[in-house]
Amino acid sequence: MYPRNKVEEEILVKVQILNLFYSTNIFNTTVVAGHIFKITNIDELLKKADAGIVETMAQVTFQGKGTRKFYSFATKYCHHHNPTGYPIYDKFVHKVLMHFKKQDHFHVFGSEDLKDYGKFKIAICAFMKFYSLEKYSFRELDIYLWLLGKEYFEPKR
Repeated sequence: MYPRNKVEEEILVKVQILNLFYSTNIFNTTVVAGHIFKITNIDELLKKADAGIVETMAQVTFQGKGTRKFYSFATKYCHHHNPTGYPIYDKFVHKVLMHFKKQDHFHVFGSEDLKDYGKFKIAICAFMKFYSLEKYSFRELDIYLWLLGKEYFEPKR
């Protein structure tokens, strides 16, 4: 649905759906949609899996409230436009990658590196290669890492 990003109302629908589905805590989806709409050459950048578009999309300025970084949301938005080019970042994926880095030393990176999309993507690909998971899609890997992270790293109630 709405594969391009040329109509602001269509972008708003996508932002709202992703916000609800993933609980990304975007309190003003209209501002976020407007921000995405203004990104130059967004469709071409998404097609090329340009890592910089995640950073650009993530930084949203709210009038009178400053700038907020919606990094996890931006990875999800990009992933849904190009599933083979954009792995998804969230707190559980972050925790699982840090755990296995410490356990098996599959790649060299720090916690803050995972919040830089280019470095995050390199770490995800290194994880996939180290554990021979290249046959799986980024979406399949995301589901596995999210479930694993939720099981082992979510506070028990």
